[in-house]
Amino acid sequence: MRDIPQVLERWGGWAAANNSQLDWQKTAAGFRSLLPDTYKSRLSCCDDDGLLIDGCVTRLKNLKPEEYQILILHYVMNQPKRAIARAMKRDEKLVRIMLQMAEGFVEGCLATLDTRLDMDPMVEIYKEPKKVLTRSAKSRLFY
Repeated sequence: MRDIPQVLERWGGWAAANNSQLDWQKTAAGFRSLLPDTYKSRLSCCDDDGLLIDGCVTRLKNLKPEEYQILILHYVMNQPKRAIARAMKRDEKLVRIMLQMAEGFVEGCLATLDTRLDMDPMVEIYKEPKKVLTRSAKSRLFY
């Protein structure tokens, strides 16, 4: 199971570096490598993962444009939820709920694709193994 906010944080760094297919490119393809980086370095994902997540976010854009806008503002533009709520003139709680809905949509879309992301080892939620009582521990409980 993936920690979807971490996945989207890495995707946001990837998309902010002009790799996303969601918007028009600001620089012609052949000249991109000639220009210096003008953004702060952020955690990013590889192109394969970025394109998969981009596809899911594009589906979100077609079905729920308002949640898409909040997702882009928060993860790509790095805007805090409070500033998004203020700009949209909405309650912050509502913005948080809409962001959670967008995250759930992307997570469900990735689960439906049933593919393994390259960043999975870094963003998986660790589950503690169940503690099983051994025979010696069981005997101490009853005495």
